[in-house]
Amino acid sequence: MIDYSTYCEIHRLRDHEHLTLFQIAVQLQLTYPTVQKWAQRPTYKRAPIAKRSSKLDPFKATIVTALDRHPYTAQQLLQQLKGQGYAGSYTILKNYVRLVRPAPRPAYLVLQFAPGDCAQVDWGSLGSMPVGSTRRRLSFFVMVLCYSRLAYVEFTLSESMDQFLSCHRHALEFFGACPHRVMIDNLKVGVLRHPVGQSAVFNPRYLDFASHYGFQPVACNVRKGNEKGRVESGVGYIKKNFLRGLDLPCFAAVNPAARQWLDTVANVRLHGETHRKPVDLFAQEKAHLKPLPVQSYDCAVIRSASANGCCRVSFEANRYSVPYLYASQKLTLKVYPDQLLIYYQEKLIATHVRCYDRRQDIHHPDHGQELLIQRQKARDQTLMLAFLNLSSQAEAYVRKLQEKRLNPSHHIQKIMALSEIYGPDKVARAIQDAITFEAYGCEYIANILEQRERRPVTPSALHLTRRQDLLDLELPPADLNLYDPQPSTKPPLDPS
Repeated sequence: MIDYSTYCEIHRLRDHEHLTLFQIAVQLQLTYPTVQKWAQRPTYKRAPIAKRSSKLDPFKATIVTALDRHPYTAQQLLQQLKGQGYAGSYTILKNYVRLVRPAPRPAYLVLQFAPGDCAQVDWGSLGSMPVGSTRRRLSFFVMVLCYSRLAYVEFTLSESMDQFLSCHRHALEFFGACPHRVMIDNLKVGVLRHPVGQSAVFNPRYLDFASHYGFQPVACNVRKGNEKGRVESGVGYIKKNFLRGLDLPCFAAVNPAARQWLDTVANVRLHGETHRKPVDLFAQEKAHLKPLPVQSYDCAVIRSASANGCCRVSFEANRYSVPYLYASQKLTLKVYPDQLLIYYQEKLIATHVRCYDRRQDIHHPDHGQELLIQRQKARDQTLMLAFLNLSSQAEAYVRKLQEKRLNPSHHIQKIMALSEIYGPDKVARAIQDAITFEAYGCEYIANILEQRERRPVTPSALHLTRRQDLLDLELPPADLNLYDPQPSTKPPLDPS
């Protein structure tokens, strides 16, 4: 069998080049009978290919009839045909079923939205990124206005309720208005359950948020992401245009870069569907959106916790300090994406920056300082009681110390240390002597104790080391003329 171009070449060489059939066979490297056969044919016609018989041929009509009655699988049909004598393989049967029953391709309707009618919301993810000594999943929240395609994106390190509500609020503040409806997927922070064929049961917290801003939440059907195709396309566009090849040094740099990308690329590009810039269409849509309420919604999540004996509260594998007065107490946490507020009953007792690292101890210096001051006061009181028990005059000595010295507690501490060295009785006597001498201070007490501890020295006889004649010294009389008044050398004054 030769192809069509070879057939045309045979006829060209014979009719125009006037070559013999033998010469054509040599030039085209064909056999002489092949050239002779195709030279005699006025048109090119491929010979029919003989079909090979198959073990499935006798059962093909049965298969088609069975599939018309019910959408059987190939495995079910194999079980039925084996009972009728089919001895072929499962692969031949499966390929034939695919041929006579091709997989249906879904068809979608193009949804149309009026200006200000609806916005669509979805989460996207892009692996993880380092945060301190650990790694966190990197997610991004996307909200797209269905009419203008104006988009908002915010990156987070979790998809919890506080993040979900905060991103909603930031998106509405970015638009400066609120749509009439917000379409979401069946995520648990928004939808508790969505039975097939029934209305969705929304999370009460999300309903409260929607009521505050005045929009109606709408849940897509289960596993029907195409119903919110605008935001699905937005998630894909962010991955392909913004995130692909982007070097993320740290999480703090991601959201500023995303905001710049929104303002310079995403919302000012010529959209592929509308052939208009989203910012231009948004200028028309904004008049149809609802105004935002004056008071922003409090997106905090309330959780209960217990402080341990070390004045710490555990949250997300981290420990946060509280004042010592609330150790081992039941507390309430208000969790925000960026901070953690700790309450005792209705009193705010601690505020911390939320940490997304793990196994960290977040400590406020004032919390430990209060405990140190309280313990220092307790030690000072204990020391004062011990000092007052030394002597009946210790109280009077303390009052004088407080009047005359700048740091009386330091002197009391030193005097108590002296009592451990010399004994309480000797220190009590030294205090009495110090009051008599009006010597107030630990150094005076130490000097008195040291003087009393010295052994007295008995004076001995004076022994002269020189001869008696050397001690009889004759001294010349002193010259007292030096003390006589000297005569004046100045001339007398003229009385006139």
